[in-house]
Amino acid sequence: MIHNPFAELSMLISPAVMQAYVVLMIILVAGGTILDMLHKRSAEYFFANAKKAQAGAKREVTSAEKIGLAVQTVANEVLTSSEFCNVNRRISHLFTMYGFIIFVVTSAILIFAYPTPDVAAPVMLTFLWHLGALSLCVGGYWFWFSIRVDVAAEGKNWYQISGRGDIFILGLLSTATFGLLWSFAQQAGAGVLTNLLFALFVISATVLFGTVYWSKLAHMFFKPAAAFQKKVTKADGTRENLPAEYDPSDPAVHERFPDIKEYMGSNPPNMGLGISREAPRHY
Repeated sequence: MIHNPFAELSMLISPAVMQAYVVLMIILVAGGTILDMLHKRSAEYFFANAKKAQAGAKREVTSAEKIGLAVQTVANEVLTSSEFCNVNRRISHLFTMYGFIIFVVTSAILIFAYPTPDVAAPVMLTFLWHLGALSLCVGGYWFWFSIRVDVAAEGKNWYQISGRGDIFILGLLSTATFGLLWSFAQQAGAGVLTNLLFALFVISATVLFGTVYWSKLAHMFFKPAAAFQKKVTKADGTRENLPAEYDPSDPAVHERFPDIKEYMGSNPPNMGLGISREAPRHY
């Protein structure tokens, strides 16, 4: 867990080649995201929707309020993934997300700052590289073999691949898995097996970052912005044209909706059998 696999790799592949590969992957991610935006017109829709909401705002949201909403978005939707109501799904996502971030960032640092055995990488850095990959595997395999197959969620068999929709998660899992196995095989001096695992690691990483246009990777850039915009629409009163939230115990609400008493209580007589249904467990 404290081994720097890229330093030993430098005896086979030049650090300049490794660094060029990282730059190429960054270009592929940026290019794929831009193409995805142009194709789906997601950015155009986002700004048009924001402008429409601003025109119908019932009150002006101050800059201080927007800063507070931005902080809430970062704390809830970004850092803790609070949009997942299912605890297992949320924890799985956090393992995967933080593992991916740590794995990618430490990979870049090792390749650009410590690409050869001449300068030893800090033990904590190499440990984090392995820990990030391991965390990614824990969260990813938990989702694939347990959460995804649950009929309360997607209800798909573990061997069932849903085309482009699964490119992202499969790319994540294969990259982290082959990266770990390559590092361990290299430490064990496995020779040909080490080279094979490295080749699979590179192929997996290329698929992961080179298929952004078709995968779910691009959505991570819009998710925080969409969450922030939703909070703003609630604050300014537009609520994205959704009905307002009412307090059923409020006398003013009773006056506006006289028949509301017929639908209140622990066992409302007019709600039908659906009121006794099993509580949803999916995310």
